[in-house]
Amino acid sequence: MAVFLILLFVSEPGFIFGLDHANLLFHEAGHPIIGLFSSRLETYGGTLGQLTFPMLLAISFWRKREALACAVSMIWFFENFLNIARYMADARALELPLVGGGDHDWNTIFTRWNVLQYDLDIAGAVKMIGWLGMAFAILWAVWRWWRDSQRVESVEQF
Repeated sequence: MAVFLILLFVSEPGFIFGLDHANLLFHEAGHPIIGLFSSRLETYGGTLGQLTFPMLLAISFWRKREALACAVSMIWFFENFLNIARYMADARALELPLVGGGDHDWNTIFTRWNVLQYDLDIAGAVKMIGWLGMAFAILWAVWRWWRDSQRVESVEQF
């Protein structure tokens, strides 16, 4: 977790090299998968794709009662919000390089919603949600570790 936090703080804002390249694969895969069901929703498929895999892992680990793995999956889920916010903040500027040079998802989405002028504000809120979610997941993991260590101590004293 310490290595992840170091990478998070020393990386380009909103982009951790290895992790966000993996997220990009899930993002790009999400477009055609959602596109199978609706061409109008295909634009949303990228963001949904990159959020789905870590959420499915978190749910799976939660059901197996594997707290640390669940927390790591939730950190991954919320780390995606930093990358999504970076993409949202670029909706008007259109400066980020796009895979295949296609349409800018968040420019299209914000234009549809008639909120393009608020791209930076929305991105800021999404970024804050990402940081708060990661902090919560870390605090939850530490609390679980502490609680479990207290149980072990009480059993050993018995």
